[in-house]
Order: sequence, then C-alpha cells, then structure tokens
Amino acid sequence: MKFRRSGRLVDMTNYLLHHPHSLVPLTHFSEKYQSAKSSISEDLTIIKETFEQQGIGTLLTVPGAAGGVKFIPKVAISEAKQFIEELCEFIAKPERLLPGGYLYLTDLLGTPSIVNKIGRLFATVFSNRKIDVVMTVATKGIPLAYAVAAQLDVPVVIVRKDSKVTEGSTVSINYVSGSSKRIQTMLLAKRSLKEGSNVLIIDDFMKAGGTINGMVSLLEEFKAKVAGIGVLVETEGVEERLVDQYVSLVKLADVDVRERNIQVKDGSYFQIVNEEKIGEDFNENS
Repeated sequence: MKFRRSGRLVDMTNYLLHHPHSLVPLTHFSEKYQSAKSSISEDLTIIKETFEQQGIGTLLTVPGAAGGVKFIPKVAISEAKQFIEELCEFIAKPERLLPGGYLYLTDLLGTPSIVNKIGRLFATVFSNRKIDVVMTVATKGIPLAYAVAAQLDVPVVIVRKDSKVTEGSTVSINYVSGSSKRIQTMLLAKRSLKEGSNVLIIDDFMKAGGTINGMVSLLEEFKAKVAGIGVLVETEGVEERLVDQYVSLVKLADVDVRERNIQVKDGSYFQIVNEEKIGEDFNENS
C-alpha cells in the first residue's frame, strides 16, 4: 500500500512509540510503505527532531547491514521536575497518614496516567544500561514494574513471599527485613529468569532496604546481575541502609503522626540524571 508522506510519518511515529528499544530495520519501513530507503531516512530525521524538541525521546541509528533505527523514550528534565513536584504534593497530603505512620499510596499506584509517567522516568534514567528484565516483589511494586518494562520493552518477573503451584519449582532464600529485623522468605520461579540476566529492580517503597537487598541475594542464585535499582519513595534518616546505589523519585523526610504532617522532597533522580548527563539533549528545547 502506497502512503502519502504525511500518513507515512504518522504511521511510523505510532509504530516507534509502541516498540521502544526495538531495533527496526529500514527495510521494514521501506517495504511497508513502498518507498526508497533515502525517503525513509529523511522521514526518520523529521521524527527524531520532533521527538527531541518535544522531550519525547530520541532515535538511535545503528549503521550496517544488520542495523536500523531504535526509539529511546526519555523525559525532558523540565517535565521530570514538574512531575516529581506534583508527586511530592500528592504524597504530602495529611489524609494519606495511616495508623503506625504508614502512607496510603494505593490510589497513586492504581492511576495509569501517574504510573506510566513514573515508568518513563525510570526508563529515562536507566536508558544507557543493558537491561534484560525488570524485577519487583509482590504486590504494590507490580504496576510500577510493568510501566517501566513497557518503556524498556523487556519482560517482568515477580518475586513472591509464598509459593504458587502454577509457577512450578522455585528458588527461595531467607533474608532479614531492614526495619523489623525479622527473618522472612522470598522465592522466584526457576523458569522466570535466565542465568546471567541483567536485571533492573523496581519497588514502591524503601526504608532500610531489606526487601531489595533480599532480591539482590536472590539474583545471585540465578547468577544474574543487578543493572540498577529504582524506588518510588525512600525514607530519610535511616540508621543502617542495606542498599547503597539506587534511584529514588521522592524522599520521605519526616512524618509527624500527631500533627498529621508529612514532609517530602526530591529523591536522588536528578542527581543521577546530572551525573550520567541523561536528558541533556532536551535542556535547550524544554
């Protein structure tokens, strides 16, 4: 089917947005639109410039016979700052306080528009790393893990604290909870993770980091590597943090149950973005 250029640009853009981090040969577009590769290259240049101007991401061109083009989703720094500010205001609402000083985050994790934006942020900060799979622990981290995995175009594996007969044989470990110091168990189905995989760990909340540290230990049983760690909310002022290198979006600075006051601020996201110079291409256009 022969496309007009305007229709071709729209269709190519839609395809790239739905296939992030996938290498697409130029012949795919050339054959689909019955157009010369030179015309396809010109179209891709237009799409790349528009993506970068709008802070959507960028296109990576891979030369050679086996090459092609790859869409890398990224969030402009200005957009990230605005969204994280909104997250802080959202989380700091007094009505979120639960007995024992816990925070209610279920509504946030159940809102697709918010979760998808969080997924884009983590996909941006980890875009330069080799990632084969996203891992999280059941249950609240699952929406975040899928949002990140969708942007990276990789599968999700879910660590559980009880065995499911539908998952077959499992590998289990005991770990010490960082906050309660209790010994707990987590397990992962043997079939869910290939040996030597590069794994991005995503979780919704981290205090001392015991659960995440347990997932790191579990990965050792699969001879897998930790490609990165991302958490939505971390707490400040923890005496002994069991995890050192991680990216957080929001930091819980203080919780006053009596006064019903929650103080939150930016996490380590922008520090990591600046160190790795991620998203700097968008600074001038944002």
